[in-house]
Amino acid sequence: MKSAMIKIGVAALLSASAAFGAFAEEFTKGVVNKVDAKAKKVTIKHEDLKNLDMPAMTMVFRVEDPALLEKLKEGSNIEFVAERVNGKLTVTEVK
Repeated sequence: MKSAMIKIGVAALLSASAAFGAFAEEFTKGVVNKVDAKAKKVTIKHEDLKNLDMPAMTMVFRVEDPALLEKLKEGSNIEFVAERVNGKLTVTEVK
């Protein structure tokens, strides 16, 4: 019986962390205004960034992953995740 209780506890913990992970990876809609591949930066006019408690505006983000930079084209509508990475606002995912 004790083994079954442990399995249930682990399953509940995994579901809670999966739910939290989904919240942390919330995508925001935006429009790419400018891409500076050399400086690894992108300017995006975006909706509210809820995870960063930031209102809608146009701002510059860092992009560390070169594969993400290739997905960003001026004038394109995107959905993205931005997070603070080493104190800098950084685009970490794009779809």
